[in-house]
Amino acid sequence: MSQDLFLYVEKYISLWDLVNLYVMKYFLPIASVVAYSFFMTHRDQLQDFRVGAAHVHIFESRESLGMAAALEAARVINSAVKDKGHARVMAATGNSQLDVIAALARVKDIHWERVEVFHMDEYVGLSETHPASFRYWIKTRLADQVHPGQVHYFAGDAPDLDAEIDRYARLVSAGPLDLAFVGFGENGHIAFNDPHVADFEDPLIFKRVTLDDASRRQQAGEGHFTDAASVPKEAVTVTCPVLFHTAAWVSCIPELRKAEAVKRAFEGPISTACPASIVRKHPNAHVFLDKDSASLLSPQLQVLNPEVLR
Repeated sequence: MSQDLFLYVEKYISLWDLVNLYVMKYFLPIASVVAYSFFMTHRDQLQDFRVGAAHVHIFESRESLGMAAALEAARVINSAVKDKGHARVMAATGNSQLDVIAALARVKDIHWERVEVFHMDEYVGLSETHPASFRYWIKTRLADQVHPGQVHYFAGDAPDLDAEIDRYARLVSAGPLDLAFVGFGENGHIAFNDPHVADFEDPLIFKRVTLDDASRRQQAGEGHFTDAASVPKEAVTVTCPVLFHTAAWVSCIPELRKAEAVKRAFEGPISTACPASIVRKHPNAHVFLDKDSASLLSPQLQVLNPEVLR
């Protein structure tokens, strides 16, 4: 290589880029895509620490957050399939789940034919073809991509909603749930357990709830409805105890608009005023943040925990 060419390469191509190009050219054909994705993802990991029982992972971007969360979800699913022959998964929907679900669909060697999928909430009155319905979201973004063995849809427009709630509750309670994708709402909700309806001791499995104004504004702000007034006033949701007793949580919470909810979940009291705060008691919860959603966390919170990377 001539000196001029060497200087050009040194100026415009970083050592990391050269390594990356070399890996892509020579090793990807024979190396596991999952292993490579793990390597590429974790180079973007900024911090890793615990708050209570919860494992908290902070990433540079929502894309790397999504891949890391997908790899953890794949590990949980495959472990359940290996141990029991099948896995039962409760999927979340919405913009915060886009990256993890898209990445999960790209992960190889998941035995999707042995996976049973549920969703954790649905609007009252929306048809399965409505673009904002969670049935539509799960079908188009998950089921049609990976073809699970079973997908159980909740009909929010059922003529007898009480009977539909009972039917779905029986399906969910037929066996233990292995994995739940639990996002945090801007108001701190988990599923549609908004603060005014959340109950950590709820005896129900699914229930009909009235959405608070903050929750409806979030749905409109994410682009699912033209404005808050267009968002249905009611929904059906899985309850907090069902989520809490799911064996593992993978919680993806990207974006600056979630930063206040993240701070309340990890630094405020554990209470239904911020339902997501219960994550600190879950024995196997992994929470994936990007630098924006983690931006309001107190430095002391991270310094006091022993697993800070840098």
